[in-house]
Amino acid sequence: MFENKNTGLLLVLPAAVFASVLFLLPVGILLSEAFTGSEGGFSLGAYVEFFSSELNNTVFWRSLRLGLWVMLTSAVIGYAAAFSIVQLSPKSRGRVFALIILPLMISPVARTYAWLVILGRTGLVNQVIVGLGLSEEGLQLLFTETAVFIGLLQLFLPLMIIALISSMENMPRDVVPAARVLGANWFSVFFRVILPLTREGLVVGGTLVFAGSMTAYITPAILGGSKVLMLETLLYQRVTVANDYAAASVIAMILVVMSIVTNLLLKRLAKPRNRRA
Repeated sequence: MFENKNTGLLLVLPAAVFASVLFLLPVGILLSEAFTGSEGGFSLGAYVEFFSSELNNTVFWRSLRLGLWVMLTSAVIGYAAAFSIVQLSPKSRGRVFALIILPLMISPVARTYAWLVILGRTGLVNQVIVGLGLSEEGLQLLFTETAVFIGLLQLFLPLMIIALISSMENMPRDVVPAARVLGANWFSVFFRVILPLTREGLVVGGTLVFAGSMTAYITPAILGGSKVLMLETLLYQRVTVANDYAAASVIAMILVVMSIVTNLLLKRLAKPRNRRA
């Protein structure tokens, strides 16, 4: 496209400088505090202190578990939804796609507060439970891991569906019917045809959903409260309440590393394997 490669580099330079100065540099300074000891030298004492706390370990494993469950559930639902959507006519597909994008245009605060109405003591779910005689006083649904899981899934599921739709639209239309004609069942069709051809969408969607679930603050804070702490809510407490910037830097580093590792693992799992004839 460019006759001289230097022309392309010059065009990229302003964006690179902007991102480096206003994003990478501040983040680098923040993360470096996690490796700085009390006397100013390199130290891993902040990590040892963080993981020596039972509360921190509980929050860490809870965040990892919920992040993985949200990612896996969104992948299962996303594949079913995306496969159905790409089979629609272009006009119907556009309408359904608009409905998927619509929640992303609404503030996460408003979307999360809606779950307070649905999952509250006098909410829709408990009204149905009491009406069916399954419970006399309703269930405690808010401030539980289940509530946080539902909120995060509703928040980030559209990202997975959009990523998978983009991959499936580039998939040849005749590969699935051909596999079915050759006798493959739907289980084999998915794992041997659809999944390999849409692995890039799965990597992108999985990374976005997992990273979003791990770093979301509003949804865990509202639906989980102080009973279901996540890493992001714990980070907020360490900064605003305890004024412990060392622990906050450790949590920030953990979030960054976990997001990168998840992306690399997804790429590794989705990488095509060479099979011998």
